[in-house]
Amino acid sequence: MSLHSDQGKVSVEAFAQQMRSQMIPLSNRFSYFFTALPMTEDDVKEYLEEPVAALPPGLASSLPAASVFLVPYLERAGNRTAQTHKSGALVSFEKPDEKSQIWSAKLVTDDEAVLVLAVKDLEVADYHYRFYHLVAEIASELCPDRPLEEFRTLLREELNGGVHGEVDDQSWQLKQALLRRQGRVGRRTKGFERYARQALADTLTLYLHGICCDIDVDTGPRQIASRHLRRRLELLHSMFPPPEGYVVFPEELNHADERRK
Repeated sequence: MSLHSDQGKVSVEAFAQQMRSQMIPLSNRFSYFFTALPMTEDDVKEYLEEPVAALPPGLASSLPAASVFLVPYLERAGNRTAQTHKSGALVSFEKPDEKSQIWSAKLVTDDEAVLVLAVKDLEVADYHYRFYHLVAEIASELCPDRPLEEFRTLLREELNGGVHGEVDDQSWQLKQALLRRQGRVGRRTKGFERYARQALADTLTLYLHGICCDIDVDTGPRQIASRHLRRRLELLHSMFPPPEGYVVFPEELNHADERRK
C-alpha cells in the first residue's frame, strides 16, 4: 500500500481524507491503514491487533470510532501551515530533520478520532506507549465529569498532602505551574483543570500500557512515589476494568496462576 506526494509531504487532514475509503476494519470501534511500510501479518498483530484487544471495554466503547494510520514519518507543520490544519502535522515519506520530527498526531470530532503514528525507526515498545498516549489523551478530553471528578478528588488529596512528582513530563510541568501560581491548589481553576486532565491522560497511558505489555516504571526525581501511583492505578482499574484474561497488578497474576492449578 502506498501513497505518493510530489512534495513527499501531505497534511494529516488531507491524508486521512484520501485514505478513508481504504480503511481496514480491526474491531467494531477501530480500523486502520498503513502506507509505504512493509508490514507482515505479525507486524499487524503486534502494532494493531494486540494493543487494541487490550483496551478496557468500558473505555473503548466511550471513544468515537477510531481510524489508526501508520505512516513512515510525521513532521511538525510550519507556523503558517499549522494555523490551517488542526493537527499541526504533516505525513512525510522522507525523514524530517530532528527539530521538526514528531511521532504522533490526532484529530478528534464528534464522530471520529484519527490517530496517526510514525513508525519508521521507532521501537515497538515506544510505539505502544505513543499509541496508548493518544488514546488516553482522547479519553481524558472526553471523560464524563463524574469519573473525572473522582480523579480530581484524588489529585486534591495529593496536592494538599504535598505529594511530590508526576507520571510524565507534561503533567509534571503543569503541576509545577499550578504550585507556583496558586495558594489553594485544589480550587477548580483553569490551571487545575488543565493539570487534572493531563495527569489523567499520563496516568491512563501507563495503565493501558501496563495491561498490554510487561513494563517498568522509570524512577527519577520527578517520578511520583509508587504508593501514590498505585492509588491512581487502582482508581482507573475500578473505572475501566481490563478485558477478560488481562491483569494489571502482580497479585492478580498470582491469583490467576493459582486458579489454573
